[in-house]
Amino acid sequence: MENNFKSGFVTIIGRPNVGKSTLMNRLIGQKIAITSNKPQTTRNRIQTVYTDMNKGQIIFLDTPGIHKAKNKLGEYMVNVAEKTLNEVDVILWLVEPSNFIGAGEQHIVEQLKKVQTPVILIINKVDTVEKEKVLEYIDTYRKVYNFDEIIPTSALRGQNMDDVIDSIFKYLPYGPMFYDEDTITDQPERAICAEIIREKALHALNDEIPHGIAVGIDQMKERKDGSIIDIDATIVCEKDSHKGIIIGKQGAMLKKIGSNARFEMERLLDTKVNLKLWVKVKKDWRDSDFLIKNFGYREDD
Repeated sequence: MENNFKSGFVTIIGRPNVGKSTLMNRLIGQKIAITSNKPQTTRNRIQTVYTDMNKGQIIFLDTPGIHKAKNKLGEYMVNVAEKTLNEVDVILWLVEPSNFIGAGEQHIVEQLKKVQTPVILIINKVDTVEKEKVLEYIDTYRKVYNFDEIIPTSALRGQNMDDVIDSIFKYLPYGPMFYDEDTITDQPERAICAEIIREKALHALNDEIPHGIAVGIDQMKERKDGSIIDIDATIVCEKDSHKGIIIGKQGAMLKKIGSNARFEMERLLDTKVNLKLWVKVKKDWRDSDFLIKNFGYREDD
């Protein structure tokens, strides 16, 4: 096995909301990263692991979207994303199908020019455009950067996922496995549970609130007989008016978020979950170093 087994690290980059988490979930075959149609859903690097005992092991880092930062949390997210580029074996850059290369993409091109890492361009969501157009889009991108590979895909529909995996293995070094073959993520269960609650809140709430929420798991305890896990969690928001919206009329919104989150946690943990949710206001937590660290966003991870 050792002689022809490859292993290495791959980062998935792209502007917020191009489908990075959907792609990673599709490649791994399990839901790890939270997805929503709101930008900046992913805040921490999430490591997921793809193992093929004949070919090798790919460790994916799903970074926060690279964008121009507006506050401390934004700066933290961009630093994490850009630092990753030199530390990995392959970069997957995910873009939407278009002839127009906007400022956000230009910014990423500039970052890529500074690194030596092989770059595979993934043009995602090709199921939403005419086939003939795809060649045009490939041509547009080929002119701005010398990509090692360009692959059109639809992460949502699972199109060309094998090509993506095969291309990654082409550029990975030979080496031993980093994780057991049955490992799919290094995220602790607490962190995944917090992310699930945040995802369900993002889905349920209006656009103006979600950026301003964080979720902390206050306690997670299995009962003695092992039948149920009790989870207490707090949703933190920035304004009193947001708190009212998150709780909803007679607690209806909070109940909805809770039951949607509980359903997914039970699938993740494979056991019954008793989930209790609270909502707290902490003004400007996104500009407080202490609170950002408190909610699990750390530069050195």
